Amino acid sequence: MATKKFNRTANQRKALFRSLISALIIYERIETTLAKAKTIRGMTEKMVTLGKRGDLHSKRLAMADLPNRKAVAKLFATIAPRFVDRNGGYLRIVKTRRRLKDQAELAVIEFVDYVKPPKEEKETTK
Repeated sequence: MATKKFNRTANQRKALFRSLISALIIYERIETTLAKAKTIRGMTEKMVTLGKRGDLHSKRLAMADLPNRKAVAKLFATIAPRFVDRNGGYLRIVKTRRRLKDQAELAVIEFVDYVKPPKEEKETTK
């Protein structure tokens, strides 16, 4: 068995992976189950490698796998240029906790250069 099936048909699995990868590219950090994080890591790293190439053919290949224009645009414009000097290993997986209902292991998958955005201070008017 090449990949885990996640108790889904092939079309559902493909849609799941596409949505997880696009969310990871857009938000640069997501929390999901450990098995799903390990599965999408390789796919996302291949997308970043396509982004590093940066030519038209690479963009078309990325759009074929990930038909979310916003995610592909961010991949080629901001994410891929950050990893020009790196030869792989763009993502990190950190185990976080177990989900309360089904005790599934959860993990955070993020880009290795991810920096937590500063919290915006709320204005108080008195």
